[in-house]
Amino acid sequence: MKLKDIYNLAVEAGMAADPRGKEKVQKDLAKAKKKWDKMEEKEKEFFDQETLTNPYSDTRILFGSPDTEVTKVAAGIDIEIGEILLADRLNAKGENINLVLAHHPEGNALAGLHDVMHIQEGILADLGVPINVAEGILGPRISEVKRALMPLNHNKTVDAAKALNLPFMCVHTPADNLVTEYLSKYFSEHQPDTLDELVDLLKEIPEYRHAAKLKAGPAIIIGSGKRSAGKIFVDMTGGTGGSEDSFEKLAIAGVGTIVCMHLSEKHRKKAEKYHINVVIAGHIASDSLGLNLFLDKLEEKGVKILPIAGLDRVSRI
Repeated sequence: MKLKDIYNLAVEAGMAADPRGKEKVQKDLAKAKKKWDKMEEKEKEFFDQETLTNPYSDTRILFGSPDTEVTKVAAGIDIEIGEILLADRLNAKGENINLVLAHHPEGNALAGLHDVMHIQEGILADLGVPINVAEGILGPRISEVKRALMPLNHNKTVDAAKALNLPFMCVHTPADNLVTEYLSKYFSEHQPDTLDELVDLLKEIPEYRHAAKLKAGPAIIIGSGKRSAGKIFVDMTGGTGGSEDSFEKLAIAGVGTIVCMHLSEKHRKKAEKYHINVVIAGHIASDSLGLNLFLDKLEEKGVKILPIAGLDRVSRI
């Protein structure tokens, strides 16, 4: 496969699994096109033209020619300078890695991470929260995340890839959409009655089973095992943690249990206040599941996968 084909496949997979539905995704692309069309020429230099076809600002080719032929991918959850050096060292030993693929964003994809948080507005609206309320809740949090990202040295890992001439890309929200879709269907099919049953179901999935053996698997952090799960909300996409003010609205919307990758202490306290059960599925296990679902699409096309940087590679083909 060519690098551009892998990139396009990631975007397509993310759109197909987007919890808001294809119509909302197309609206986002139409808004970007409208913005582009209204821009003066001097402003277009600074416009990210990828947004015209890719609604996920945290998924980008970070370095490398789009026409690069890729036969082997070194894929991991967090790719930093050490992992770039590892790929180069492996190539020196004959591995022939053509692409280093990260889940968590780097470079301009990291700088733009906050933009994908608007996905959470649509998700809340679908759960029954009025869209104006959802936007009001998320607005301050999105601004907070944007400010937190501004001081970072976004491009240091990208620069290492450039120095070693290693193609580099990241697939964040599309993979998160895939794990959200997978788990939502899984719980819908099996209908766990209690939190214990929910956790047991998670442990039937290889990534979570492996993580549990490493003491990083599913855990109930609010509620007890015998409590009813009620309406389950799989909260696995939308960039990073949203607003703590959302828990009151989720409780009103009838959510009984949130299944998520991680939860800050201030978010935990708000969820507890509104009597919402929370099950932490596991961060790296969840990221592995989402990335694996995407990597299977590459493997089906003959691309070899070398897992590094925390990826628990499980093939489903």
